Amino acid sequence: MALTPPPVLFADRRFVVLNKPAGLPSHPGPRGGASVESFFPSLSRRPAGPWLVHRLDTDTAGCLLVALRHAALLAAQAEFAAGRAGKVYWAVVRGRPEADSGVLDTPLIRRSGPGGWRMVIDAAGGRALTDWTVLGEAPGLAWLELRPRTGRTHQIRVQCAEALGCPIAGDAVYGGGGPGPLHLLARALSLALTPPVAATAPPPPHMRAALGGCGWRPADGGGQDGGQVLHLPRLHGQNSREPDAAKPDAFRRERGR
Repeated sequence: MALTPPPVLFADRRFVVLNKPAGLPSHPGPRGGASVESFFPSLSRRPAGPWLVHRLDTDTAGCLLVALRHAALLAAQAEFAAGRAGKVYWAVVRGRPEADSGVLDTPLIRRSGPGGWRMVIDAAGGRALTDWTVLGEAPGLAWLELRPRTGRTHQIRVQCAEALGCPIAGDAVYGGGGPGPLHLLARALSLALTPPVAATAPPPPHMRAALGGCGWRPADGGGQDGGQVLHLPRLHGQNSREPDAAKPDAFRRERGR
């Protein structure tokens, strides 16, 4: 059966930014199954690569950067390590923060227990910094923009739940309710390389009703909704290779899909 590949938000000869759907792992897990890496053969026919520059949680949708060349991988990883990568997230949370904006500065550490592991706020952990702003609200909900300066595991999810007291909707691990899709979107990603890399992901279908209730409105033809999207060919198994997809400029460009 054909696998539906993630849409491409940005592509050049160095990088591809994929619009990862919620529920698709970034890389294969111990039980196997499809992941973002399943579609790597359609991104490049080079003998080495592609490579994930960073990762998103399985349940997080949005911008995911993939390097097509090793030199590009190293350059992008240096930007992330130095805190220079521009990362913007949108979340719909339960409740409403007391302030309209602020900075979350908490140490996070991984803890394991009978039910598995989770991240917790603990002085022994590594520092996690996130700037946040309320963009809109509805009864019982708030729409937040979050800009993490660090990249700790589950950083935004833990900080919303434990530091703000407003867990992300659909987050069964950190108190936002479940089961149900996590209302967290990696909205935008930018790297000040030469040439620069920039991409914006549209809200996924499962977040649109809650965002709309909080005041979000899709823009006509792009803009707020993410703009131009490129589409990969469908894959019939993980080892399929499409000659026309060897170069990013061979992707079929479409609007409004």
